[in-house]
Amino acid sequence: MVAQRAGNKAEQHVAQMGFWDQLATWIGANANNGTWYMGGVLAALGFAGALGVILISGPLAYLFLALVGYMGYKMRASTMNLMRPAFGLRGSIGPSLINVIQFMGWAAVNTYIAAISVSYLLSNMFGTAHFKPGGLKGMLIGVAVMGVLHLISISLGQRSVRLIERVGMVLVILLVIWETVVVLQEVPLSKIMTWTAPSAAHLPFGKALDVFAAFNLAWVTAGADFTRFADKKSAATTAPFLGATIGLYWFAIVGSMTTIAAAVWTQVFDPNSSDPSTVAAKLGLGALALIVIMLTSTTANAVNLMAAGSALNNIVPKLKLTPSLWLVTIVATLMSFIPFIVGGFIETFIWFLDLIGMVLGPEIAILLADFFIVQKQNYDRTAFNQGKTYWYTGGFNLRAYIVWALSMGCYFVLQQVPVVVQTVGSNWLTMIFAAVVYVAVSRNQTKML
Repeated sequence: MVAQRAGNKAEQHVAQMGFWDQLATWIGANANNGTWYMGGVLAALGFAGALGVILISGPLAYLFLALVGYMGYKMRASTMNLMRPAFGLRGSIGPSLINVIQFMGWAAVNTYIAAISVSYLLSNMFGTAHFKPGGLKGMLIGVAVMGVLHLISISLGQRSVRLIERVGMVLVILLVIWETVVVLQEVPLSKIMTWTAPSAAHLPFGKALDVFAAFNLAWVTAGADFTRFADKKSAATTAPFLGATIGLYWFAIVGSMTTIAAAVWTQVFDPNSSDPSTVAAKLGLGALALIVIMLTSTTANAVNLMAAGSALNNIVPKLKLTPSLWLVTIVATLMSFIPFIVGGFIETFIWFLDLIGMVLGPEIAILLADFFIVQKQNYDRTAFNQGKTYWYTGGFNLRAYIVWALSMGCYFVLQQVPVVVQTVGSNWLTMIFAAVVYVAVSRNQTKML
């Protein structure tokens, strides 16, 4: 009941979001440094290969975003609340915990990328003898600075965060236009199109599909957090799909293009240097570009930290939203130091995406299969917080958890099959497996509800 009253109170204080509000929110979700960096990672496939992954994987993931968006709109519930009928009233804690960890992880990724900008600015101000670009001293200061900026950002409240997001989105769009013009002036498009990565940096196509799918599916588990406030169906479905896809296409393609251009220009390709700060420095864009990258990291992380705080509230309803946001922000800042400990950002980043793909893909497939197929869109909103309807066994839907575990095993096994790694990847096959098995084992479940 506490969670229900808190949720109802929150809904009363949040205005409904129209089509253009939702469109702008989801463009902004992908109009950021992380998407840019992801495009740079895909540059290892060459521009044509990167373009193929971006054009195929993005819309597939955002079809699921539209479906979850519809669920949020119809049930007027957050994504983690929607997990309760599928995983159980207590069982929803599992997906919520995953959401807390993964969105803190994304915040940490964006913080690390922005910290590189701080290290470049420090080296420009005090000289490379004191601060080497991307060096340990500058990066440590950069992470601390970004952590403080994030605390200030999320403490301003939802309306202020939304305003900051809009301003940040405009700034980063201007930066991307600027960088695109500079790139095409310095490096002809024909050279970008024909460039090939050195063999040491080779990335299998199926592997690329998996990491990019994981990158995009992360947003699906936050979809209903926003679309539950949509004023009409198209604002909850079409707007998120179009917005996320537009932001993704634009920034991932530009990230890939600029990384390849920098490699052509310098004759050196290093996936660890695909971040926007390093590319901007190589292209000579100056301090203004670096400051914009820092600011836009703050706007992107506002969404990540809000999603993590919301998921934490589902686990601990008595913990108020503001302390939840402070807690996840501090932990996310500490997580930004992981690459310093393990010795490399790109390796940590791809490992993180692999883990997300293995866990989130089946989780999303089970959620959608339960709502659209097993229970035929007939969720009982009044039973989301109490009662026997979604109690199952001790509050857990064991069928969902068993299928979830089997599907994660399926993902791991498929990643050991060379033909899968080189072609279609593990993610989409695993999601199909999870949905089919869950529907099969849940045939008798609806008769007992």
